[in-house]
This record gives sequence, structure tokens and C-alpha cells, in this order.
Amino acid sequence: METRERREPKYLTIAADLAARIRAGEYAPGSALPPQRELSAAYGVTLATLRAALARLESDGLLSQQAGRGTFVAEPAAAYQLDSLRSLADDLREQGHVVGTDVIGIGARRAPAWATDALGLPAGERITRVERVRLIAGRPALHQVSWVRAPYGAALLDVDFARTSLYHALAEQGVVVHRARERLRPALLDAPIATLLRQPAGTPVFLSDRVTFGLDDTPVVMDRATILGTVMEIRAERAASGLSLRWHA
Repeated sequence: METRERREPKYLTIAADLAARIRAGEYAPGSALPPQRELSAAYGVTLATLRAALARLESDGLLSQQAGRGTFVAEPAAAYQLDSLRSLADDLREQGHVVGTDVIGIGARRAPAWATDALGLPAGERITRVERVRLIAGRPALHQVSWVRAPYGAALLDVDFARTSLYHALAEQGVVVHRARERLRPALLDAPIATLLRQPAGTPVFLSDRVTFGLDDTPVVMDRATILGTVMEIRAERAASGLSLRWHA
């Protein structure tokens, strides 16, 4: 009985070719691909087939399609470091990224229950709230709301958080960051934050809740960060513990 060799769909062939050219450096990170009509003509396929190939590469993290601008080679993913206890901006700059901060708002507000519970404060207490969007190479990557307990928060109202990290501002008040407790979970982007991150509502994201403690083990800051997985990846370095190194006969 005669068998027919199964042929790979054309869009996968195109995706593989473009991926090889990107990895070979023909298209540098951040550079634009040729217009879609030009690419479809070069490959001899319809626009629909080419767009399927581009969608595949975008899902693989190699491309970023920006409405009204074109298709760009994705920058190397930035790392959200779970094993670091310092400013996020400092972490990102050390990785070689150009980092910016848009300050959305700062002021005294009634804190939600999840913040007061984490900080050990009475429900509804007014404390300082700092809202920021972190940008990598001008692209929104993370939305962050920080609740800072009194008396430290009141001194932050005049700080320029576009230039100064929260940890640095606290250090200026003599607050020594001792440790942090963080929880990460998957979530879907809600409408208000979606607008700030320039993404559709319902986009999958990581949600981080982190409580930072001072030297006396008092909870000082409660952070809630919404992290775009298309821009940042979660990383942690693990080392073998003394227990795991024990051998048993």
C-alpha cells in the first residue's frame, strides 16, 4: 500500500526559517522585520499564512507585534529575580536593560484589607500608597502598588520615584531592609491595569505579593506587582541545603 509523506504546514516552515535568521543575528533584537506584504511575497505565500508564522514566533517569545508600528524582534527577556532583595530597577539595569519608571500616583489612602493584614495594621488605616509602572526599553513590563506603613510613608510624599527607588528612600530614613516574603500566582489582567500596561484585559500575567521587613522584623512595605510574562520571566537560583547533602546508608 502506497503511503504519502506528510508535509509540514507552510507556516511552520516559514517560522523555522525566520527563527534561524533571528538567532543567526540577521535581525537584531529590537529591529523591525520587513513589512508583512514584502515577507509574504518573498516566501510566496498569502498574508494569512505569513501571519500564522509570525503568531507562532510571537508565542515562542521571538517576536513582538505592535499594532500600527509593525513586527519587531523581541528583546532578551528581563528576569524578575526571586532571590534578590534590592530595587527591581537596580536588578534590571545590572542585566543590561534600559529601565524607566512612570509614577502613576502617590499619596495617603485607606489601605485595602490585603495590605493592612500583611502589615499588621487596623483595617482601613490610611497609609502611603505609591503606584508605578516599570518600563524596559520604553515598553511597560510591570505595574506595582506599594503600601508603606507609618511613620515611614509620610516622608515619601515628596520623593521623585521616577529617579529614586523605594528601598533607597527608606534607607534615607534609616530603615534597613532585613528580609522579604513573596508569593507568586497566575492571574488575568484586569481593565484598569491593562490600560496602563497597554495590553488587552484578560491577558495572562504573574501576580506577586511581597512583604518587606525591617531589621526589627516589623513589616514595612506591602507590594503588589502585576508582571507581564511576555516581557519578564521569573528566575531564582537554588543551592543544595545541608539536609539535601546528607547521605544515608
